[in-house]
Amino acid sequence: MKPRITVITLGVDDLERSLEFYRGGLGLPTQGIIGKEFEHGAVAFFDLQAGLRLAIWKRKDIAHEAKVVQTASSPTEFTIGHNVGSKEEVDKVMEQAKKAGAVITDPAHDTFWGGYSGHFQDPDGHLWEVVWNPEWDMEITE
Repeated sequence: MKPRITVITLGVDDLERSLEFYRGGLGLPTQGIIGKEFEHGAVAFFDLQAGLRLAIWKRKDIAHEAKVVQTASSPTEFTIGHNVGSKEEVDKVMEQAKKAGAVITDPAHDTFWGGYSGHFQDPDGHLWEVVWNPEWDMEITE
């Protein structure tokens, strides 16, 4: 299998609330909710970087589409890593997330491996890590 991941979809309980968090709070670009005319079809996509999008879709609709039983979620199932270019940028993003309504679970701090990171949860409990790794040359493009 060649790695061709183009969309990361997060299951959410309240599509409108999550849209506001990601668009209004974190400033991710989106056209808003589309597909409302289809049963189980309402979804919002956010452009991340070239070739990668984040989608939010109701948990019950994901279960329906994938033909699986909807179960309880856990924030430790996975994390989304948002790498930035400096310690100051980690602090800035963490503060932006907090103002948007995120729960800060692990305030930004120096790590044992020489980096700097913090964790927050979005309104549905998805866990994000904002991290600066001095070993990674992050080419930041606007």
